Amino acid sequence: MTPKRTRRRYTAEFKAEVALAALTERQPLAELAAHYQLATAQITRWKLQLREQATQVFTEAPAAGTPLPDVEPLYAAIGRLQMENALLKKTLPR
Repeated sequence: MTPKRTRRRYTAEFKAEVALAALTERQPLAELAAHYQLATAQITRWKLQLREQATQVFTEAPAAGTPLPDVEPLYAAIGRLQMENALLKKTLPR
């Protein structure tokens, strides 16, 4: 029985590096694939994704003054539920 291969996962930084290298076209796609040990189709997909999503880099970021949600009621609810849980553990038979 052959050992099961696990799926390789790549970081966003690695994908960006490979896609940028493919976009510069200084090396043929086959050489890049051999260098990074990837399939040429994978590099092509990352290159297309980079081209499609490059405009997001230059769009305006959301306003920095967006209010954060109020977490105090959530912390209060967590504390109350923990106390109720502890009480029920003491009072209910096992």
